[in-house]
Amino acid sequence: MKKLKNKDKVMMMKGKYKGKISEVIKVFPSTDKALVAKVAMVKRHAKATQNTPGGIQEKERPVSCSSLKLICPRCNEPSRVGFKNLKDSKVRFCKKCGEIV
Repeated sequence: MKKLKNKDKVMMMKGKYKGKISEVIKVFPSTDKALVAKVAMVKRHAKATQNTPGGIQEKERPVSCSSLKLICPRCNEPSRVGFKNLKDSKVRFCKKCGEIV
């Protein structure tokens, strides 16, 4: 099970975007990276096609999951994620308040 999933609220802990709170768009478990909205923006030059105009476009770059912390929905603070085995499934929980995420 992954510590981060799509649509989780996370906070950047390192780099230029340190302290910024945003939402996870996509997780890449094989490389341990995540695509986060409006974080680690890069500019890419695109050639014009029939459907899209050409020009300079800004898009997100994947960031390492080690530089992200999950925002707990109950205590609204960045916290580490733990795992619990319940009767029928494995769930994530906040290590600060113990709430199941």
